[in-house]
Amino acid sequence: MAIERQPWERIVRRIRVPLGFVFAVLFLWRARPSLLSLALSLLLVIPGLMLRGYAAGYVKKNAELTQTGPYAYTRNPLYLGSMAAAFGFAFASLRWELVVLLAVLFCVIYGPVIFSEERFLRGYFPDFDAYTRRVPRLLPRLTPAALAEGAAPSTSTGAFSLALYRKHREYNSVMGAAALYATLLLLMWLRARYEWR
Repeated sequence: MAIERQPWERIVRRIRVPLGFVFAVLFLWRARPSLLSLALSLLLVIPGLMLRGYAAGYVKKNAELTQTGPYAYTRNPLYLGSMAAAFGFAFASLRWELVVLLAVLFCVIYGPVIFSEERFLRGYFPDFDAYTRRVPRLLPRLTPAALAEGAAPSTSTGAFSLALYRKHREYNSVMGAAALYATLLLLMWLRARYEWR
């Protein structure tokens, strides 16, 4: 079943990746991390990446409404993991303007994306509304939500799948984070060595 996207949904989907690259360049230019801020950022980055990886091992995009694993706590564990990791790096930058800019970008870009995806899921999966009543959109529940009685037979009841994790190439997030840490360390060294400002 095809769900027609609204014009604003098409615009947001087109600009989110380019805006991400613009933010990354701005981040590297403005960031002034310390070894301590980088170390502390791991408190958000590692759980964020772990949540993304865990969620990727459950989700079967457009095949079934995943309601188990991290999806029993929040409807958007991939976005929640991305936010945790991104804010970890933003706090590591020791630049509050980057933290604020990142918060604005998440609201402007990911808010509409989440609403668009929910509209699609509501039209594609009959039990989506029941799922939304049990599981919050972003901030997780403290305990997992039980599957609804009479849930569709396609509803996921499985466990984490390494094959799904690989299929979704979630290891790219880990490699990207490692590359970003390496770049920040290199920039710190260059600034100290050549007294860059």
